[in-house]
Amino acid sequence: MKRLFLAIAVITSAFFSLPCQAQTITWATFNIRYDNPADQSNNWQFRKDTVTRFIQAQDMDIVGMQEVLHNQLEDLLQRLPGYKSIGVGRDDGKTKGEYAPILYKEDRFEVLDSNTFWLSQYPDSIGFIGWDGACTRIATWAKMKDKQSGKIFMAVNTHFDHVGVTARREGALLIIRKIKEIVGDRPAVLTGDFNVNDQSEAYRTITSNAFVLKDAAKIAGKQTGVDYTFHNFGQIPSEQCEKIDFIFVTPQIKVLDSFIPKEAAPGSKFLSDHNPQIVHLIL
Repeated sequence: MKRLFLAIAVITSAFFSLPCQAQTITWATFNIRYDNPADQSNNWQFRKDTVTRFIQAQDMDIVGMQEVLHNQLEDLLQRLPGYKSIGVGRDDGKTKGEYAPILYKEDRFEVLDSNTFWLSQYPDSIGFIGWDGACTRIATWAKMKDKQSGKIFMAVNTHFDHVGVTARREGALLIIRKIKEIVGDRPAVLTGDFNVNDQSEAYRTITSNAFVLKDAAKIAGKQTGVDYTFHNFGQIPSEQCEKIDFIFVTPQIKVLDSFIPKEAAPGSKFLSDHNPQIVHLIL
């Protein structure tokens, strides 16, 4: 009998020492490329089903997207039952212009608060172009609760300017300030297309600030797939492609693995002109 109780105790201890499956979140960043007729065979109408099937196959719990126009958001939500969206169009704060939406599983997460701010000197000024930026840029955020673990955390998703060096640096600092204001020292995840690689000033601003955000791929227990995201629908040789899409996490978050799928071969259907990045993490 003592042996039986000992065996049960050992099994129970081993079970509870494992990471709780309910606490593992599949999180992604994904620039889906705006609906541009000039893309011809790579236009959204030929990719939307491929994209939504991929999201379902990867069983993404939360995904920060970039370059999403209103009709694309409608297509995504129509094809992804169980997901809801947070975010607005950057041009009018409603439906015009690109969104930087956060899609999430409604049955898994409760949204406690959410909003969008403009990456500029006036974050609440709709449509304002900040600093030396070429375009209106936004960040969408949500304060959320994991219904399974009870953890409260913040999701932030953005798309940095492709021209303005100051706009990228100041946008990074603004996002950091917002995270501190909204959730303090609770877990936070920042996703986005940052339009620069890990040698840039904007990247260093994010990863070397006193309020530290870590590059999820670099602290992941395992990395698989390719090491780049932007490939311009396969038109850039893989050895010249760069990783400009990132997932950053606060230090208390454990990143189990990071995966960047290789783009389709020429003649096949591309998901986008960017590869997504997918991580499994524990808050």
